[in-house]
Amino acid sequence: MDMHTFFQYAGIALLVLMLPLVYRGFRGPTTLDRIVAANTIGTKTTVLLLFIGLMFERLEMFIDFALTYALLNFVASLTLSWYFQRNRVSPETLEPTEDI
Repeated sequence: MDMHTFFQYAGIALLVLMLPLVYRGFRGPTTLDRIVAANTIGTKTTVLLLFIGLMFERLEMFIDFALTYALLNFVASLTLSWYFQRNRVSPETLEPTEDI
């Protein structure tokens, strides 16, 4: 098996492994579960971008895309976490909680 075929199979495996995360992202019982699912999908998408760059022999360009996407994914996760902590929003209902 050559490397091109290996990256194709690995990419397909990553896409299949994203399906339960998509389900958890839409149905997840809490908002925290949804945030973690979206963050994990973003991480797997970053790896898929690198696989695509290797398959098409354009790795230099796709490394930039993958790093940018990973940084945006990280900043979005931090921002959502900060928002829920700062505004004391209940992750289960997305409604403000009463101060104790």
